[in-house]
Amino acid sequence: MKMTPAMRSAQESMQPGVITEEGFLGDEEMPIVDMIVRDEGEMISLGLSFEKTAEQLSYLLKEGQKGLGEPVTIDDKWLIRVVDPRGQLPCPFKDGLFHKMTAEIIRKSTDETLIVTDMSIHLFLEHHFIEGKGSQFRLEPQLLKRILFD
Repeated sequence: MKMTPAMRSAQESMQPGVITEEGFLGDEEMPIVDMIVRDEGEMISLGLSFEKTAEQLSYLLKEGQKGLGEPVTIDDKWLIRVVDPRGQLPCPFKDGLFHKMTAEIIRKSTDETLIVTDMSIHLFLEHHFIEGKGSQFRLEPQLLKRILFD
């Protein structure tokens, strides 16, 4: 994958303090195209599809919203709490605005937790960008598999 001008612009927007205080890159300093290629490889090796995973995340986010800020149990497997503060954030790839909604998804059988946002689902599905290692909202493939599908 090539680091195009659009990718460079997106990576600049992902720096801390540009769109969000912490940014999207975590502790990593490599080009985002390298992160995407690495993470696509890990998704494939775990047998995960971006589409099916994003569909499951969206389902849990939508169901969690029904709790109106209180934790709800979904399908006897997950405990979910969605917080929906006012406001929107622009996608670093410049293709939309996304609510600041945040969901904490807990797999009840293991107590493992995943934090997901409207933006992180969009970046995951549309750009295969799961954020850099060390990012608060990184959708770590192994964790996705354990929490969503095991």
